[in-house]
Amino acid sequence: MTSRIAIVGRPNVGKSTLFNRLIGLRQALVHDRPGITRDRRYGDGQIADLTFKAIDTAGFEDAPSSDLERSMQEQTQKAIEEADAVLLLIDARAGVTPIDELFALQVRKIRKPVVLVANKCEGRAGQPGLIEAYSLGLGEPIAISAEHGEGMADLYQALTDAIAEAEAANPEPEVVVPDADEPEEGEALMGEVVELEEDVPDAEEPKALQLAIVGRPNVGKSTLLNRLLKQERVITGAMPGLTRDSIAVDWEYEGRPIRLIDTAGLRRRSKIDDSVERLSTGDTLRAIRFAHVVVLMIDANEGLEKQDLAIARHVEDEGRALILAVNKWDAVVKRDETMQKIVDRLETSLAQLRGVHVVTFSALTGHRVERLMQAVSQVYDTWNIRVPTSRLNRWFAGLQETHPPPLVSGRRLKLRYITQIKRRPPTFAVFATRAEKLPTSYVRYLINGLRNDFDLQGVPVRVLLRATENPFADKD
Repeated sequence: MTSRIAIVGRPNVGKSTLFNRLIGLRQALVHDRPGITRDRRYGDGQIADLTFKAIDTAGFEDAPSSDLERSMQEQTQKAIEEADAVLLLIDARAGVTPIDELFALQVRKIRKPVVLVANKCEGRAGQPGLIEAYSLGLGEPIAISAEHGEGMADLYQALTDAIAEAEAANPEPEVVVPDADEPEEGEALMGEVVELEEDVPDAEEPKALQLAIVGRPNVGKSTLLNRLLKQERVITGAMPGLTRDSIAVDWEYEGRPIRLIDTAGLRRRSKIDDSVERLSTGDTLRAIRFAHVVVLMIDANEGLEKQDLAIARHVEDEGRALILAVNKWDAVVKRDETMQKIVDRLETSLAQLRGVHVVTFSALTGHRVERLMQAVSQVYDTWNIRVPTSRLNRWFAGLQETHPPPLVSGRRLKLRYITQIKRRPPTFAVFATRAEKLPTSYVRYLINGLRNDFDLQGVPVRVLLRATENPFADKD
């Protein structure tokens, strides 16, 4: 079992920078402003041949002054409880502070291996703080620079020792395998020789479905994630903008592995004047780019606004499958009228995703939330569909009989055949003479026909034109 290492410390000592260094990715947001990290974040850490699960946490405050700060401390405390070892980080340039001393006092009580790490030790400015760190009573501090990658060899040895200590304190239960030569009680001995079955290779483990939850601020994205997981995994509240970076959580729904990704709210670019919000927006757009299915949440009381449509178009541009999730449906009085407005807006402003799934529910109460995951499974399968070429070309011939290609310069364009060249999203290539002359309106006609006749509702459909060589054309 992979050991878990929780990275803890007061705000702005470099926890997220070290987390990114250990996992080898710029996953956690890093900024000079303290308190950027709010929810705990997981990643696969590695130093040389040592692998572990790293947990980034929020900065620890002495006396939390708000519900948000208390929620952040609860997230940090949960990370410490589930970790096998704790990495306490201090800022060597700032020296040991009273909050560092308080944190050291707390981690000494948890009866788990603790690695004291002094960050920002590049150059001479961190030497006084490194010496002060001995006063915390947690053994010899490890001098590193998370930003520059210095001191990783010493950290490797310290984490190796901590993981070994944790494994010794909590050994895995030994599995007793009965001797094959001795039958268990009640088992009959067989006199004849029995041929052994051929070894059957293990089935390949299915890859997780990447499910991103996006939308404008304060529409209930984090509440939905907590509802699906049935635990308070991320911080929620009435204040908009609580989620700052994308939080990925591994989950399973009806035997299918799913990676749920909670994201920061997306506002218009013209309204973003804060550097942290710009980082959060970039993180959300990156989550959309790598998702398989995107759940676009809207507030049922506000309806489908211009920013929602802009997000939906971006999802379609990225080729992701889309579901429109209408939250707070329990608070809607005129439900038929509200739904009709949403449907009409989709048909007029989002024709390229005709037939997108619309699911209504309440993330706060859990009412009808199960319908969302049913729609996710359905649209994911549609996004992965592959249509046989023979079936496609029979359909293609019938479509051209019903509506032949237009005339160009008095001559009919010849569409020879069609084939699917890619899934995720379904992408088709049409081979034709003078393909560049085919009007955009006819391409849309092909896309609508594919969507309707092969049930490709709610997913992007791509049609690419490929020119066939004219054997009678002059050749150089």
